[in-house]
Amino acid sequence: QVQLVESGGGLVQPGGSLRLSCAASGFTFGGYAMSWYRQAPGKERELVAVIGSIGGTTNYAESTKGRFTISRDNAKNTVYLQMNSLKPEDTAMYYCSTIFRAARYWGQGTQVTVTS
Repeated sequence: QVQLVESGGGLVQPGGSLRLSCAASGFTFGGYAMSWYRQAPGKERELVAVIGSIGGTTNYAESTKGRFTISRDNAKNTVYLQMNSLKPEDTAMYYCSTIFRAARYWGQGTQVTVTS
């Protein structure tokens, strides 16, 4: 079955960087778009970035453009989210996601906390 396992979250000061990873299994990874979402306490889950399958076309939320970079390594079945210039408002649980056979799958999430 589809499994998505995120890692790389943590506590970081404003202006710092983190790289999140999401290891995928249970489907042909290279054939599917992958996304990162986040959810802060009391707020709805929001799309952060998405990367296409072939060609790696990317799209970002306005709030993360120029600071976050999504990438993928199809040989390792892994998608990454490089986060730079982090702000306190980036604090959230970050989730990896994909749609496979018309169903959306989520990982368990990794917590990112940006605080001084």
